[in-house]
Amino acid sequence: MPTWHMISFQDSASPSMEQLTMFHDFTMAILTLITVLVALNLTFISLYSLTDRFLLQEQTTEIIWTACPVLILLLIALPSLQTLYLLDDPFSPNLTIKAVGHQWYWSYEYSDFPGLEFDSYMTPTSDLLSKSRLLEADNSVAIPTLSQIRLITTGADVIHSWTVPAFGVKADAVPGRLNQLMFSVKRPGIFYGQCSEICGSNHSFMPIKIEAIPMKNFLDWVIYFN
Repeated sequence: MPTWHMISFQDSASPSMEQLTMFHDFTMAILTLITVLVALNLTFISLYSLTDRFLLQEQTTEIIWTACPVLILLLIALPSLQTLYLLDDPFSPNLTIKAVGHQWYWSYEYSDFPGLEFDSYMTPTSDLLSKSRLLEADNSVAIPTLSQIRLITTGADVIHSWTVPAFGVKADAVPGRLNQLMFSVKRPGIFYGQCSEICGSNHSFMPIKIEAIPMKNFLDWVIYFN
């Protein structure tokens, strides 16, 4: 979960977030190298006034500084397209959950288990037993680990957005429209998200709490809930 003064991504809990983190680190390495080279070049030019008044054209240099940006863009584009393909790659889900955004709470329905549905409200600050202010919810969404999860989201009134950073997923909950997310969680734990689309005065009070548990514990939770 996020902490104070955190400048990096949260620890990834899904393969899609791992791919996004790797692509981010790869791109940042290239950007850092370009920034350092440009800074060194500007420093050299400002300190030394080396000119050649007989130089009219240099085709080799022009070819090099035209080809290098093209190669760099290709170097970034190829893994970007691969990551995009992996994120959009459909699969046969083991579990389908429907998330409906309201002002200002979430409703969840488990399509594979008739009658299994509930509302999830933010836990008031006065009732908190931990320090997860604005993130705790009275009902958490239980999902099995190492399973393919499909989440369908929509809005009941205005546009919301269902987002869990540790999973690397985000989808707008638009009234009258169904959007779909596919993800898989690799490890058990409690993960938090929030509505990421301004939806009114209490937009900041729509937390998302996910509890990833082994399949056996998930089936026990379903039996207990019913």
